[in-house]
Amino acid sequence: MNVIAVSSPRAPDWRWRIVDGGGAILEESSTSFGTIALAMAAGAQRLQVHLDRDRPPPARVPWHRRR
Repeated sequence: MNVIAVSSPRAPDWRWRIVDGGGAILEESSTSFGTIALAMAAGAQRLQVHLDRDRPPPARVPWHRRR
């Protein structure tokens, strides 16, 4: 997954999009940003939420009681 920033002549503010490897849009910001840097920073934070959610839980080491 990647974050990109987009803008158009009709709406000159920037929005972020999260896209997959094939370029399909997975999510787009509902708010706009005044600069590309702000849009990319917000998109990167949102991408991290996706990555954290999809990450498997850490492996647990079996615990043994001493006797």
